[in-house]
Amino acid sequence: IEGDIRDPRIVVHIGRTCALDAIVHLAARAGVRPSIRDPALYADVNLGGTSRILELVRQFGVRRFIFASSSSVYGERRKVPFREIDPVDHPVSPYAATKKGGELLCHAYHHLYQADVTCLRFFTVYGPRQRPEMAIHKFIRLISEGEPVPMYGDGTARRDFTYIDDIVDGILRALDRASGYAIFNLGNNRMISVAEAIDAIGAALGKTARIERLPAQPGDVSTTCADISHSERELGYRPHTPFEEGIRKAVAWYKDPD
Repeated sequence: IEGDIRDPRIVVHIGRTCALDAIVHLAARAGVRPSIRDPALYADVNLGGTSRILELVRQFGVRRFIFASSSSVYGERRKVPFREIDPVDHPVSPYAATKKGGELLCHAYHHLYQADVTCLRFFTVYGPRQRPEMAIHKFIRLISEGEPVPMYGDGTARRDFTYIDDIVDGILRALDRASGYAIFNLGNNRMISVAEAIDAIGAALGKTARIERLPAQPGDVSTTCADISHSERELGYRPHTPFEEGIRKAVAWYKDPD
């Protein structure tokens, strides 16, 4: 069924025509920089749309709900790795604020209606079929085509890049094992700088990247890194894809997407 999660008619239609054991809610407006350009749209989709899906949970008695949150809720912080019990009260972009708001909505519905609700904080997901504007896909395309690669800041910003297969594994484990209201980090527990990521992509492509240095962007954070000990203990989550291997797989898909 294709539709807009803000449309109550579609949401009710799903509830009436589908036998729902669980909902994995991945639909959102994503991206830090676009959220700064259009914060109202992000609030409308990520908060208003999530409210519609949570109403589906209430109206049709869905017992298990998985919400895709984001590492962006941690904001700008130097202390790593990030733990689920760390305070997340200072988002630095509208996108991050909507994901924190989504977690709060999830808790309210768990408290009121006793559904099992799990919030999964994804850390910089990449891999085959990634959206083309996201960094890894964009860098692969630009380096492959010999175009300059934009580097915002000095390239030392670090990210906990997580391969898509490991994220999917974490989602399935949460469906099987999580209960009550819970928050889990899904990351790789390894920091890679933007400069290192560009070098790894160039190596996988057998090309040297041409760098276009640009000022740091508002809303970007300097570091992300997931403490995954809680996810390991409760879900049995263990990422299996090293960054370099994930990049090789992403490049292979880019060259032959079929």
